[in-house]
Amino acid sequence: MTDHLRTLLDAVLDESNDGLDDMAADVFSSPFHFARSVRAGAGESPVALRRRVILERSAWELQRGATVTDTAFAAGYSSVEGFSRAFSRAYGHPPTAMPPAGQAGHWLAAPNGIHFHSPTVLYVDSNESGLAEESAGDVVSLQCRHDVADIHALLNAADALTAPERSRSRLVGSTSRTWDGPDESLDQVLWHLVVSKEPWLATIEGGPMPDLTPTSDLKTLRARHAASSVRWLAMLRDVTRRGAWADWIVDALCTPPESFRLSQIVAHELTFSAHRRLLARWMLHDAGVDTGTPDLDPDPIIWQRRLTGGTPR
Repeated sequence: MTDHLRTLLDAVLDESNDGLDDMAADVFSSPFHFARSVRAGAGESPVALRRRVILERSAWELQRGATVTDTAFAAGYSSVEGFSRAFSRAYGHPPTAMPPAGQAGHWLAAPNGIHFHSPTVLYVDSNESGLAEESAGDVVSLQCRHDVADIHALLNAADALTAPERSRSRLVGSTSRTWDGPDESLDQVLWHLVVSKEPWLATIEGGPMPDLTPTSDLKTLRARHAASSVRWLAMLRDVTRRGAWADWIVDALCTPPESFRLSQIVAHELTFSAHRRLLARWMLHDAGVDTGTPDLDPDPIIWQRRLTGGTPR
């Protein structure tokens, strides 16, 4: 959602604004232009949007034990009768018949995906057209794309260090996965980050075991990461398209062979990669690299905001 539209919505939902004139004045706009802008962006008039979200909040409160009287006046109605009529028209039953939270939701039909979610959250459904700058996709896709991009950022950050600094043992005894060997130096951590997905890809694709002879050459690591990342993300898209997350893969490269679900493989990789990415940051910081730069922020929220060029709200 654009910042401008969110500013308009904040004015619509601000409890101190009693009507359209107050909403418009809050953003230094005329009522006509304010109403037109909200309708263009949200597909709903400011008054209708405000009334619906307030009724959703009322339903949420009723489900959690609030009385009809308290809810009516909190919603700005001058009488319980008026509130009950409005509630009944919207929900098809009086407020006294509102089912508890575990049995029914509190959202009403909306043209824009804007709903009351909790006392501190306005929920915006990004599947509704026109309200999101771009769909974030599912959480697995987001995490995997961030993982790939973050490893690339760490490889670039390591350029600031000399080879001896990268190979220096900084965390004696550190081992993320026993079969990989130690993660005591930045070189070891970066190597494992780059090659960790390759044996899984070989198993899934039916290819040969990759060469796992360690290297600390950053140019080689970047090229290898770029190549495996393309294959990894393509595999994820294919599994998602086929709905094959529960499929089993028999890893004949293991001794003895083992079976894994595709979902388990991805969850496994994301878990250990996240650990190693944070470990690499600690080692970079310990070596004097500024890890507070935007490119090295480990938060996927910040990463996606940089990617989309804005701050979706």
